[in-house]
Amino acid sequence: MMKGFQKGIWILFLACSSTKLSAQQTVIQLKNQLPVARKNELIELDRTFLEKKLGKLPEVEPLEITGQKQPVAMQFDDLDGNGKWDKAVFLYSFKSRETVKLKVVLSGDVLVSGAPVAHVRQRRKLANDIFGPALLADTVPAGQPNTDFTKAKLPPFLTEGPAWENDKVGFRIYMDVRNTKDIWGKTTTDMMMDIVGVDPSVIYHHLAPWGMDILAVGKSLGAGSLALSVPVAGKSDTLVRLGGVNMGKIIYRKIADGPVRAIFQMEYPQWNVMGNGKLTSLTEEISIWGGQYFYESRVSLKNAPKGAKLVTGIVNLKSTKAMQDSINNAMLLSTFDQQSENKDNLGMAVLVNKADFVAFGKTPDAGSEVLNTYAVLMKVPSAKQKVAFRFYSCWERSDAAFTTASRFKSYLSKETNTYNSPILVK
Repeated sequence: MMKGFQKGIWILFLACSSTKLSAQQTVIQLKNQLPVARKNELIELDRTFLEKKLGKLPEVEPLEITGQKQPVAMQFDDLDGNGKWDKAVFLYSFKSRETVKLKVVLSGDVLVSGAPVAHVRQRRKLANDIFGPALLADTVPAGQPNTDFTKAKLPPFLTEGPAWENDKVGFRIYMDVRNTKDIWGKTTTDMMMDIVGVDPSVIYHHLAPWGMDILAVGKSLGAGSLALSVPVAGKSDTLVRLGGVNMGKIIYRKIADGPVRAIFQMEYPQWNVMGNGKLTSLTEEISIWGGQYFYESRVSLKNAPKGAKLVTGIVNLKSTKAMQDSINNAMLLSTFDQQSENKDNLGMAVLVNKADFVAFGKTPDAGSEVLNTYAVLMKVPSAKQKVAFRFYSCWERSDAAFTTASRFKSYLSKETNTYNSPILVK
């Protein structure tokens, strides 16, 4: 159990009906507009929003928030690295069409007991074959090879690169020339990414009490990896994976590490997309928070090839078909099949805003740099803008809601509706 983090990480909220408050406290109102219950919605409060209600806030001293029945954990995220938090975030569950009022109080240190529900880490192997502490930042050079496990028992990085998780699911990305995302299926709410992979005698491809690595990725885009579709004069568009030697160096930065939400950034500042020396810079910011079966990716690019499209996708090594849906402001690509490495049901999906969507597609199964992938093509964002998508992993051993295709479809329908109708905050 954890008893608070560093000073300034917790806020407590109190369900409140009175509006007679002092200058150091205020009321915020949260409204669920949908006729369905919503669990573990991420609520983000901008610092500027709170300062309009409370006046200028200290950089360190926390706000105090107490729930009606129990304290609600909240963290402060410094997103721009200037030493001052920008967002205060917490999770809240709503009844159908529920409106709640919460009291926010400027206070001193607050201790709240509770287990973390989100975590990210990157750890390097030390000389004694023990993995060191989690790093705030890390860099690998262009051409970083993937591990040859016939010659080494352990990779240079724990589970071969950054891993992120919540209380439902986990993911990883290979920090080498593959640069592919993979899935940890979880059957526990505990944070496991500092334990899995430490002992080479314990094979994480085999089912364990906590779960297992459930995805085979091959040469696909795996679980939401990235590529560019680039027009070539006189030829069909070329799909170029964000990988290989031409990808250049990779820079990892941890932005936030729970207890509510984890955020990190992967930067590729010297991507020689077409091998002609014209460099593109791509930055991916990945976040995950408690209670959900997805991670959210936000991508920005500088100097992308003219006419290029951003591409992500879902591996189709073991699935028989993909579903394509348009629901209000969202586009959804999904698969459901006995496609986990445990030979049981796994649903996967990519959800993207319709304004950023270009087309669905499918790669060849041979003779191409990217294979076996159901793809989503998106507009290339500018350096100051970002394109966002969510990647879902829904394993039947994690939740009985994913035991059948119809139940998985029902879950995605609800997810798309909530995506189109965010919680109103005022």
